[in-house]
Amino acid sequence: MRSRLALVVAITTTAALAVSGCTKKNDNDTSSGSTGGAKTYKIAFVPKLQGVPYFEAMNAGGKAAAAALGNVEWLYQGPTQADAAAQADIVRSYIQQKVDTLIVAPNDPDSMAPLLQQAKDAGIHVATADTDAPSSVREVFVNQATAEGIGQGLTDSLLKAMGGKGKYAIVSCGQTAENLNSWIKVQQAYTKEKYPDAQIVDVVYAGEDQAKATQMATDLMNAHPDLTGLVGECTSSAPGVAQAVKDAGKIGKVFTVGLGTPQSMKPYLTDKSSTAAILWDVQNLGYLTAWAGAQIAEGKQFQATNNVSDKLSAVTYDATSKMLLLGPALAITDQNVDQFNY
Repeated sequence: MRSRLALVVAITTTAALAVSGCTKKNDNDTSSGSTGGAKTYKIAFVPKLQGVPYFEAMNAGGKAAAAALGNVEWLYQGPTQADAAAQADIVRSYIQQKVDTLIVAPNDPDSMAPLLQQAKDAGIHVATADTDAPSSVREVFVNQATAEGIGQGLTDSLLKAMGGKGKYAIVSCGQTAENLNSWIKVQQAYTKEKYPDAQIVDVVYAGEDQAKATQMATDLMNAHPDLTGLVGECTSSAPGVAQAVKDAGKIGKVFTVGLGTPQSMKPYLTDKSSTAAILWDVQNLGYLTAWAGAQIAEGKQFQATNNVSDKLSAVTYDATSKMLLLGPALAITDQNVDQFNY
């Protein structure tokens, strides 16, 4: 009888230890965030245009954030031309895939707004980055810099080269791009206010086509022989206007600034056909975008100041506009261009 009782106790004790060991192992798996115990969030980013250095740099930053966070699958796809309809098709595809967070840099904010509503209705978190759709249901806008900071930075840099006076023109990209249009409005108001002897004579739109921007800049110089400044309002028109000045043999006579990526602008900064590129750390913008997507997917609230990473230790958030701000605009010149590898 005693031997049977001892056997029962031994079996019970062994079973209890086995169950306890399994439970302990599962607890450890969950707390460590391993793929067996923690959810992986699918964060999809749809840029205006895929394949250009600017958005490829954002993609690199997004990948880095996904690797650092450990629970993010970063998805990236954009149209091969800056076309709102093509971008919309990609957004619909991600809605069908039921990603956790959908982030868009819309070519046309107004036509994108209904699609973001569709995504929200499907239970997907929605956000914008680089370019906003302010009238949409987006939960957060990841902004590179304020419109005032960019617009004033472009104007000050150009007018300093122009001696504070003269005529200049703007070669922008998409006519419906909310971010570009907001910067142009600042430039127009700021020029009139601070530089009464300067005048913006025209604003033209080249899409995301560098060769077209070069041709438009050439046409502007021909139409206005007294033109002494050109602004390239995006990363394709910035090198485009500088190339036009170079081709026309007007370096030192017509000055240019733009929103170009560092390495695409390096030759023009070196030969002085461009004075400066007003930009920001694009890879950091991509990192912040992926981080923000994970935050809203997990239901976390943004703080007034957010410690995102070692390089982004004080990212501010404005609850009223629902905007995360990367930081102030940065002037890239021939002196600091080699600090950036994109």
